Amino acid sequence: MSTLPGPVLETFPNPHPQRDFVIRMRMPEFTCLCPKTGQPDFGVLYLEYVPELRCVELKSLKLYVWSFRDQGAFHEAVTNRILDDLVAATSPRFMRLTGDFGVRGGIFTHVVVEHRAPGWAPPVAVTLPPGEWIKQ
Repeated sequence: MSTLPGPVLETFPNPHPQRDFVIRMRMPEFTCLCPKTGQPDFGVLYLEYVPELRCVELKSLKLYVWSFRDQGAFHEAVTNRILDDLVAATSPRFMRLTGDFGVRGGIFTHVVVEHRAPGWAPPVAVTLPPGEWIKQ
């Protein structure tokens, strides 16, 4: 196999560091192992972030996520670890990672973790009235 999973998260320069903008990613193929039974756990990871100077490179993120496939991890621990690693690699203004894990013993797990850079506040949302061109 020419591409193997690994723990390295590569980054690239934010093309517009002067502006707050949101990057959203959905990773529907997250797998790890239940640390109690060794059975596979399946989940969808949702990443949202406002970059500062660096953005995460997608192929390295895919390989990083893939590296958990054979690791035992509690959902709460793995979601926090992934957020910590992403924050360490990119130093974002804001980052939220949501882990939406498949059923295990009749229970679905939904874990949400966040990071805010000191002093950063989200911009005020702008709500515009519908334009005349929008037919209702």
